[in-house]
Amino acid sequence: MTLETLSETHCFGGKMGFYRHSSSANHCDMQFSVFVPPQAVGGAVPVVTFLSGLTCTEENFMVKSGAQRIAADLGIMLVSPDTSPRGDGVPDDPDGDYDFGLGAGFYLNATEDPWSRHYNMYDYVMDELQPAVFDNFPGNASRHGLTGHSMGGHGALTIGLKHPDVFKSLSAFAPICTTLHSLWGQKALRYFLGSEKSAWHEYDACEVARKVADGAQRPTILVDQGNDDAYLAEQLKPELFAAACAESGLSLELRMHDGYDHGYYFISTFVEDHLRHHARILGL
Repeated sequence: MTLETLSETHCFGGKMGFYRHSSSANHCDMQFSVFVPPQAVGGAVPVVTFLSGLTCTEENFMVKSGAQRIAADLGIMLVSPDTSPRGDGVPDDPDGDYDFGLGAGFYLNATEDPWSRHYNMYDYVMDELQPAVFDNFPGNASRHGLTGHSMGGHGALTIGLKHPDVFKSLSAFAPICTTLHSLWGQKALRYFLGSEKSAWHEYDACEVARKVADGAQRPTILVDQGNDDAYLAEQLKPELFAAACAESGLSLELRMHDGYDHGYYFISTFVEDHLRHHARILGL
């Protein structure tokens, strides 16, 4: 896979870079960002991939979270892909709304026209982002964690729960815990997957959690959620994910925080806790 370097700069003794490559899963160019910590000069380091939320790109987490400082201290590589395909010919929301289409790929594989050619973010994260990172940067693929925010939290939980062999640690910030019972999720799944709701269950974190057979053997999942989040009751529903984890024996640390909303002030407050959570599980 050929990478085009868009920019690179020093950051906390390491390197912050933005990159582009051609994606066969999404039939367009895709971009992602990587922070390489200073410890990588001595060999491959653990990796935490962050999946961003609605309207975001590969830039938001790296610019707004402040995560590079603690990642440099711990020796963790950070990776953040774009949230959807983009470019000429990539279809967008028919009504021009923010919650579907460009910037809102929902980390699934679409089956309906015209979305199915381009909107295959699940395959992109699993099959293309992995070699793009591990073939070109000094990351240790056997020590890889996954996290995300909102729509990206939904992506992290559904993908991470299905692939514990790839993602050894898991967390989320204010995730959409049930696309089946979220207006954002229902809209996206109807467009991407059609009206047959049985196909939707594969991309609902609660449904995926209920199917985990080895829950007691997996590391604790960390989820942080603000009590003042405007989307908490209608879109996110962490209490349903907690119930699903209890059913399958998954260990979940769900922390609710008064005064915090859905934005990056919330993420930047707790990102150190999340990176330390991943560091413990990944053996740092």
